[in-house]
Amino acid sequence: MSDTVTITQVKSGIGSTKKIRATLVGLGLTRMHKTVTRKNTPEIQGMVRKVQHLVQVEE
Repeated sequence: MSDTVTITQVKSGIGSTKKIRATLVGLGLTRMHKTVTRKNTPEIQGMVRKVQHLVQVEE
């Protein structure tokens, strides 16, 4: 398992629930095709799992 994970938003959060949109903001994904690098922790993995239908993940 690598130390960091790269997350890119590939689908819009419009039409999603408030919790899903809040999770995207919590990850730092505020617009389409934005890419962020986060430390690979259990908390981040859980957030990514929650929005897996909207993001693309690279380790």
